[in-house]
Amino acid sequence: MKLIAVLMSGAILLGASSCATVPTEPLAPGELRLLGGSIPRSGVAYRGTPYEVVITFKADAKPTIRRACFYLSGEGPFCYAVKPKDVEFGSPGSFTVTLAPITQVGISRLDCYAEYWQGSKILRTNVIHFPIDAY
Repeated sequence: MKLIAVLMSGAILLGASSCATVPTEPLAPGELRLLGGSIPRSGVAYRGTPYEVVITFKADAKPTIRRACFYLSGEGPFCYAVKPKDVEFGSPGSFTVTLAPITQVGISRLDCYAEYWQGSKILRTNVIHFPIDAY
């Protein structure tokens, strides 16, 4: 019975994922807009083990992404450099970041924004949020 409650909570959180925070207007010149995030493979983060997060985005041109910053259930920011080799441009594009091991078990909310270069200025994207399940 407890397992069913946990699974239902995860399904509800998943349904209310990052789409709600994504602006719908057309991209501004040079803009980078985050669309969503996920944990590849199993979809689960394991306590004490670093885990990858894949962030999808839409971009005008090919911006240089400087770093991605995360809040885990309100704690943070925890910022990580985004290496050019971890960025794939496309429709949508994506980048992968390996996060430090998680310490809390259960379903948490992960918020993310990215910083990118536009000319000589560093700009910040919109914030997306999505649930992560940790064991």
